[in-house]
Amino acid sequence: MSVREAEARPAGREPLAAGGVARRTPSRRLGRSSGSWWIPWLFLAPALILFLYFKFIPMAQAISMSVQEVRPYLGNLWVGSANYSEILSSEGFRSATWNTIVLAVGQTAGSMVLGFVLALLVEGQTRKLSFIRSAAFLPVVVPIAVVAELWRIMYHPTGDGLLNQVLGLVGLGPSGFINDPDTSLASIVVTGIWRGAPYDMMIFLAGLAGIDRGLYEAAVVDGASTKQRILHVTLPGLRPVFAILFVLAAVRGFRAFTEVFLLTNGGPNGSTEVLMTLIYKLGFEQNRLGIASAGAVLLFLATLVLTVCVQLLRRRRVA
Repeated sequence: MSVREAEARPAGREPLAAGGVARRTPSRRLGRSSGSWWIPWLFLAPALILFLYFKFIPMAQAISMSVQEVRPYLGNLWVGSANYSEILSSEGFRSATWNTIVLAVGQTAGSMVLGFVLALLVEGQTRKLSFIRSAAFLPVVVPIAVVAELWRIMYHPTGDGLLNQVLGLVGLGPSGFINDPDTSLASIVVTGIWRGAPYDMMIFLAGLAGIDRGLYEAAVVDGASTKQRILHVTLPGLRPVFAILFVLAAVRGFRAFTEVFLLTNGGPNGSTEVLMTLIYKLGFEQNRLGIASAGAVLLFLATLVLTVCVQLLRRRRVA
């Protein structure tokens, strides 16, 4: 460009590149991007503040309390690992751990299987009927306190109870359900499956939508049956979804509290005592906040290890 052309060009205009398109200098592009980096953080700030105040700060305090003997108004005493040793050697903690594992495994397996079956049914002929999906998803949006009260009524131990009347139709005697130590934990597992399966169903539906329909058409051309299409097309396509749901359902099972607290409160005879109810009783009923904090830290570490192990296995399979 000559000196005369440069002087004739209006101020603030960039020279034209090939094809008549104005070029932008890197300095302007960097200036625009660098000036708006804080905008996303501004929108996230309220949620981050709430998480910090109600989640992360209490977590740090729980870790601190787990190595102290908490004495309100008198000052805490450092006890080191004594709280962990005491709770790990407790028979009640071992029993609650076993019940938690049984509850988590039962609810995880049951909700995933039932959710997968519901997803296949809803995704098929009724995939355009949104109200069916809404009705199937209803147990998730109902408050857990309402769910627990509903099932407590259905679990009425006498012959007049709803479920006992159903059992009477097939010639079976009345069951104690949550009032019987032999069936109380299984009854809570059924309640958790009923509430968790619709949530898993919606995740499965999202996964099914991402499977290439051409694979099903090719399988039909090859003469594959419905069972073979599910085994060789659907399940491999949903492998990442299964990994995500396993973590979510397992964490949900380990953190089960409200339904257990409202249905049995850990009874009868401790047959449904889980870690969350045990921690609650230690902290708020027996005022042993240090030991309760140690139990909460152990529960957090267990869920963290489970999540990390599942993610590592998932990455190894993908690699």
